[in-house]
Amino acid sequence: MLGNFVKEFRDFAVKGNAIDMAVGIVVGAAFNKIVQSVVNDIMMPPIGMAIGGVDFKNLQWVLKDASKDLATGADLPAVAIRYGAFFNTLIEFLIVALSAFIAVKAMTRVMSLRTAAGAAAPPKG
Repeated sequence: MLGNFVKEFRDFAVKGNAIDMAVGIVVGAAFNKIVQSVVNDIMMPPIGMAIGGVDFKNLQWVLKDASKDLATGADLPAVAIRYGAFFNTLIEFLIVALSAFIAVKAMTRVMSLRTAAGAAAPPKG
């Protein structure tokens, strides 16, 4: 039983699909950094300038101001809803989702063209 498991795992690990998946994960991680830079360094500065020169990541609704604990004297952080950071994350998600949609759509088109070309080719022989 263990030998069968090891054989199945080896077959999985050396197949092209597993390697393709690993490459996809690495490329996806790098793409995420590019998307973060596009959002934080290119898109958000003009939006921040348009709303009064504010760094959008720092926009928040403060529910309770920062204070000091009277018993210990420790600083207590403010309680806030950080909607600017959420908006940045939402834009990043939309860019990744749109990019994935475009990539899948392009790949589907290429695959359908290959299938159509294969069906239209005359049989050999």
